Amino acid sequence: MKSTDIIIIGGGMVGLALAGLLKNTACQLTIIEKAPPQWDLSQISNRVSAINARSEQMLNEIGAFEKIQLERRSPYQKMFVWEKDSFANIEFDNHDPAIQQLGLDQLGFILENQQIQHALWQTVSEQPNVAFIYATPQSLGISDNGVFLTLDNGEMLSAKLLVGADGANSWVRNQTKIPLTSRDYQHTALVCNVKTAEPHQQTARQIFAPDSILAFLPLPDPHQCSIVWSLPPEQAVGLSKINEQAFNQALTVAFDNRLGLCEVQGERAIYPLTARYARDFAQNRVALIGDAAHTIHPLAGLGVNLGFADAICLANEIKRIHQQGQDIGEYRHLRAFERQRKAEAVKVLTAMEALKQLFSGDFPLKKLLRGVGLSATNQLPFVKKWLIEQAVGI
Repeated sequence: MKSTDIIIIGGGMVGLALAGLLKNTACQLTIIEKAPPQWDLSQISNRVSAINARSEQMLNEIGAFEKIQLERRSPYQKMFVWEKDSFANIEFDNHDPAIQQLGLDQLGFILENQQIQHALWQTVSEQPNVAFIYATPQSLGISDNGVFLTLDNGEMLSAKLLVGADGANSWVRNQTKIPLTSRDYQHTALVCNVKTAEPHQQTARQIFAPDSILAFLPLPDPHQCSIVWSLPPEQAVGLSKINEQAFNQALTVAFDNRLGLCEVQGERAIYPLTARYARDFAQNRVALIGDAAHTIHPLAGLGVNLGFADAICLANEIKRIHQQGQDIGEYRHLRAFERQRKAEAVKVLTAMEALKQLFSGDFPLKKLLRGVGLSATNQLPFVKKWLIEQAVGI
């Protein structure tokens, strides 16, 4: 039986980030992933994330940000949000005096998930305290003193702490029988890359309609965006199957023709949207981070940032516990991590639900209130500054 300090199940962005944050500790880490990752970095992926300032800082601290290809980094300077057939809108500009006080070079970066994961993998693979095992976990035993993991390749591992960073359908969460609260958003996300007739001008745009939310996220090419279109499931399926000309026309109309004619580039993919929240983010010898602990609506692009914040918090707690000579796997030492991250997840889940409900439906009075509220907010610099602080993780 091999012994290590921490086993991380899941070699995705969040699991790798945790390992990277623990690079200068005495902890020995073992990352379990089903198979060696494969990327086609020559192709621009349609799965992207809006990385905020806190996540960028973390990637720089790990040494991963510099490994992301410069020509594939897409900073955005502005955000514009509006409601279809309404005067309701709000704009965030990095050059606004109130926002300039934050000292940000940009509001964030749009980065391909595969670029982030590849950069993290390269960085973490160079750490002397990290070992990778490519196998599938089979069984889990937990005692007062440690965890015991059996893999499908016959290997057995023991550790002080097991971290579940294995996604929304977490094996770790299921094995530990942690209850999950979930809510079907009754929406499906359609994602793809599109070419636009007019340049995006490094601006992230989002339009709310009574039954949909459509985001255009700027890519490095000034005429290319990644879209996330949140729709009722039957509409999303239909739009994923119609011919390209019909799709281009529907998308251009849905986006109020803001960037001229849109032309789909590559495949269109769809993903059901569900809010999830684990009852426990930690138990004795176990911690959950990222989608294993929570999933949210993608309308604000906060998902991976929330997961990275989990990794930052857990890494800080592990360092603190280790420096004090305490057992990193005991639940009493993990409670501070759990309290902080559960509170943050609840806040974000509640905010996303409130935002979605606010813009749902086209009842005239509700629409008027939305217009007045957003327009008033747009004229209040201190409110916009606070909103940006929340969005960028400051």
